[in-house]
Amino acid sequence: MASTPTKIILSRSQDIPFDKLVLSQANVRRVKAGVSISDLADDIARRTLLQSLTVRVQLDAEGKETGKYEIPTGGRRFRALELLVKQKRLAKTAPIPCIIRTEGLGEEDSLAENTQREALHPLDQFRAFQTLREKGLDEEEIAARFFVTPAVVKQRLRLASVSPKLLDLYAEDGITLEQLMAFSVSDNHEHQEQVWAGSQNWQRQPFHIRQALTASSVPVRDKRAKFVGLDTYVAAGGPVMRDLFTPDEGGWLCDVPLLDRLVAEKLASNAEAVTAEGWKWIETDLDFSYGHAAGLRRLTAEEVPMTDEEQARRDELHTQHERLLEIYDSPEDPPEGIDQQLSAIEDEMAKLDDRPRRFGADEMARAGCFVSIGPDGVLRVDRGFVRPEDEAQPEPVAEAEFAAGGDDDGTAAPPALPVAAGVDETITQDLEAEEDGLKPLPERLVMELTAYRTLALRDAMAQDPDTAFIAVLHVLCLQTFYSRGTDSCLQISARSPSFMVQPPGLTDSAPAQSIQARQENWAKQLPQEPGDLWGVLVGFDSDSMASLFAHCAALTIHAVLSSVEHSPAFQRNADRLANVLQLDLASVGWAPTTGNYLGRVTKARIIEAVTEAKGEAVARRIDHLRKPDMVEQAEQLLAGTGWLPVPLRSPGQVFGTPESSGGAPDQMPEGQEAATPQSVAAE
Repeated sequence: MASTPTKIILSRSQDIPFDKLVLSQANVRRVKAGVSISDLADDIARRTLLQSLTVRVQLDAEGKETGKYEIPTGGRRFRALELLVKQKRLAKTAPIPCIIRTEGLGEEDSLAENTQREALHPLDQFRAFQTLREKGLDEEEIAARFFVTPAVVKQRLRLASVSPKLLDLYAEDGITLEQLMAFSVSDNHEHQEQVWAGSQNWQRQPFHIRQALTASSVPVRDKRAKFVGLDTYVAAGGPVMRDLFTPDEGGWLCDVPLLDRLVAEKLASNAEAVTAEGWKWIETDLDFSYGHAAGLRRLTAEEVPMTDEEQARRDELHTQHERLLEIYDSPEDPPEGIDQQLSAIEDEMAKLDDRPRRFGADEMARAGCFVSIGPDGVLRVDRGFVRPEDEAQPEPVAEAEFAAGGDDDGTAAPPALPVAAGVDETITQDLEAEEDGLKPLPERLVMELTAYRTLALRDAMAQDPDTAFIAVLHVLCLQTFYSRGTDSCLQISARSPSFMVQPPGLTDSAPAQSIQARQENWAKQLPQEPGDLWGVLVGFDSDSMASLFAHCAALTIHAVLSSVEHSPAFQRNADRLANVLQLDLASVGWAPTTGNYLGRVTKARIIEAVTEAKGEAVARRIDHLRKPDMVEQAEQLLAGTGWLPVPLRSPGQVFGTPESSGGAPDQMPEGQEAATPQSVAAE
């Protein structure tokens, strides 16, 4: 016969005045954790005490009751109540619900309460926040009641909005919190479930999940999104995915066709405004390739002069500025009010000095503009490009001018028509001599005379290096800024080859921006007409001429490796030039990324790069990874190291070992193979 189980008797509960309670030394909790005492006090004031205190009768040294009760468990609740009493928000004699224990030890009670309590699963908190939100509380109210920030509440609510199937997996520890955070980027439950079901274990890293969910969207940092503006895109009905856990990402624009339409419409609208200025043609594109304006002459805008009123105001400001400086001319700083006046005057003077520029109507009638989007998402308008077929044709030179030796600027005039075939030259001359007036010299004679003059010019220039330098600079400038290299008698061809293959974003790279700024700066200093160029060049000082010469000569460099076009000697020359210029591609902005190198080479090449930059020990940490993971880790490891692949290195530039010194400038260090077109093509 089964025995009857013993009935348990629970400890009795009793309301005890607060001033009869004291803390016990039997409490095992020593380390502070959880909500602060002040926050807990506020919570008790809002909701009252949700859990009774466990107490024991206090005994004196002789074992007699003292009339007070010790608290072995619930010390934080007691301190919160004590704080409320000190703040006079709770009476000293207020009854406190307590459970009076008589069996066992106080330390045992304290340990049992803290160890047998099961922490709330994060998912339960997410769902609890969601329930409160559905019952009308906003994020700020929930945050205030649970002593967290509104941002934390928003994150928890976002996690609770993930697919229920994935939340169930999270509850069963089938998905990590980091993976759940990655899934919260999208609110499409079906897409979330497809990504999880269609991925292998190695593809379930948080960054892989986030990448898969945002693959068909455009990040807000994209220049198209910046150009259109997020508010405009949202107003047009475009959805946005936001990641509350990686705020640097900013979010993603999901409707790419809508974004592209808005970009096209805004570009077309801006192009119409530019066309209204009076240009002959306008070309628009999201991003023109580098070198798209090659062969076109760039016009230089003229500065708009000051009006009489502006000049008078400028003179008045200058006088005021000088007077204030004279009055307060001392080593010490001027009084704050005077300093502000000086700054205001200087700002107004600077605005007047910063004159707008404009093009002539005749020039605009045969020139055009390129309208695109800059890397920062701002409209870019490059004005004043003249195509060769739109250039003004030179007026025909009179025959008498040719006979006299050509134009005033020294350019050769077109030769006279040749003598008709079969007509004796002597008879022709005799017939011409019988006619009245001077006739053009025979072509043959002119050619003979100018052949002698050509040799004399060569000999004279060879003895005058300064003039030779200016003459070559004149040719380079004609071909760089005017596309009129044939206007010079020097048979020099300066060609700036275009790139048949170029990486994305080349136009926006640091070297491209630097070259463009230098080109525009020089264009402003050179005359509009090529016939005036020589006189301007002669007026430059030697440093200016040298800088301009270097700019023009630099544009002719073409060091693109190709197994079809170039020989090893070509590469050696490019290496020698890079060595002399001490070129370091890392210092001008190139760094290995997934798009420009790591994602396009083999795993062995990636390991080689990390080994050279960080050492074998670091490389071994990623050599077991699958390629997508390896690429991501390698990009982070190589960031800031200055590592370069072999085709981008200058001679003698190595990684992982001390740089060789003392070798020939165009010699690669021992054991380091020079890049060849064949090796690059093979890679």
